[in-house]
Amino acid sequence: MFTLKKISTYISNAILFLLDIFYPIFKGIMPLQTYRYAACGGFNVALDISLFILMHDYILKGEILQLGFIAFKPHIASFFLSFIFTFPVGFYLSRYVVWQATDMKKRVQLFRYFIVVMGCILLNYCFLKLFIDYWHWGAALAKVVTTFFVVIFSYLAQRNYSFKVAKINL
Repeated sequence: MFTLKKISTYISNAILFLLDIFYPIFKGIMPLQTYRYAACGGFNVALDISLFILMHDYILKGEILQLGFIAFKPHIASFFLSFIFTFPVGFYLSRYVVWQATDMKKRVQLFRYFIVVMGCILLNYCFLKLFIDYWHWGAALAKVVTTFFVVIFSYLAQRNYSFKVAKINL
């Protein structure tokens, strides 16, 4: 019988198998964990940008999202809507593919991941506001440039905080 845990293990092992096939190409450039982070993060970033553009250009059609008591500019609404999908995907990939060796409990990791993601949301919001509202860049370009800065912050925070492995002193 399939359980959720077995399915999750099967999926993460399949992802690791596919990723590790291409690792020899990058072995001289980066360690395995960094490669896995780049690959999983790259997938999640591509998903995020694709969903952002889909939401902004095709679902919201550049219009303000009116929720009765609050209104969101299309680029901010698109960012939040894409986040609904990329948050769980990012956590799953981080926990079960990139940083498997961590010794923290899942709920602690999830909380720490959430804290880092809140920082990423703040950075996304500030950069999108700056690039679009003040510098008048197009939404897609602003999202791509914003993502560059957020990825650097996210990698460092996830590695050193969310999924930190305890050091053993001998």
